[in-house]
Amino acid sequence: MKKNEYHVVGVMSGTSLDGIDLVEVKFVLDETWRFEIICAETVAYSSNWHSKLKALVSCSLDELKKIDTEYTVLLAEVIKKFIVKHNIKNIDAVCSHGHTALHRPEDKLTYQIGNLPSIAEILNETVVCDFRVADVELGGQGAPLVPIGDKLLFFEYDFCLNLGGFANISTEINEERIAYDICPVNIVLNKYAQQLGVNYDDGGKIAASGNYLSHLGDALNKLEFYKEAPPKSLGLEWVNKNVFPLIEASNSSEKDVLRTYSHHIAQQISKVIKPNAKILATGGGAYNDYIISKIKLKSKAEIIIPNPDLVEFKEALIFGFLGVLKLRNQVNCLQSVTGASKNHSSGIIYS
Repeated sequence: MKKNEYHVVGVMSGTSLDGIDLVEVKFVLDETWRFEIICAETVAYSSNWHSKLKALVSCSLDELKKIDTEYTVLLAEVIKKFIVKHNIKNIDAVCSHGHTALHRPEDKLTYQIGNLPSIAEILNETVVCDFRVADVELGGQGAPLVPIGDKLLFFEYDFCLNLGGFANISTEINEERIAYDICPVNIVLNKYAQQLGVNYDDGGKIAASGNYLSHLGDALNKLEFYKEAPPKSLGLEWVNKNVFPLIEASNSSEKDVLRTYSHHIAQQISKVIKPNAKILATGGGAYNDYIISKIKLKSKAEIIIPNPDLVEFKEALIFGFLGVLKLRNQVNCLQSVTGASKNHSSGIIYS
């Protein structure tokens, strides 16, 4: 029997490898859906796990399966500690994205580690997970998955912009939700910040101190992906093949790379945002004042950066919501977004 109130834990690990995001959240359905984030936390990866996850794209399938088993145990332990630490009781489900190891939808292949049945056994809770596989099997990109949450939870905004490992955006066009990846963001910026001995470029201050390299900026802007029509999505494999070689070939300093790439991000985002639109910006990149100022300058849009819980945990929140919709057997994956053959209710329930 469907009910109107759900108490869940949402879990997300993104490509920028900041850590595992966890939220305790309550969803209530009146005339529309609303939510309350009760508590939220990011658990950083150990240096060993950070290195292991960074190298996933070069692993064989057998190696991935071994790592999947280990990562599922790690994820379950992190979730269990979160539940105990915050004294969370009577949850309907743990709703987890896992961590993307492979994403090649053109080959009908996507693999998120951390979604093995043992996660439910260790937690002794109902778990909803593995949200991408069914969509890819139906001919979709398997990404982005967040737009159903944008549509039902954040409908007052013209655009929802997420600035994480990648920038993605969602909006309504002709009463249909359209969403897609725009360009890589922190997956590139963090690499060059880390070469300067810091984890990330705080507020974009390093980028602001560099020089803009027009030859590199032009080469980045000419990448074929930017000419493609949505639905489209990006993965680390694409960045390794297309972005890093261009940057490395430019033989530029990290400061100049950060400035040039920050402009590239702002330029690509501004191309898809309507002037004077109301935009909800979330993800770690929303704290990058330099990039936000450049997007505002180029697009003339109103960019709203919400409270830190929403900036940092929106994706974990929405994976919690995807799990709720799956429990209700309602559509949580949109054909108009992913290019799948139909709308569907994606994910696996372990109970």
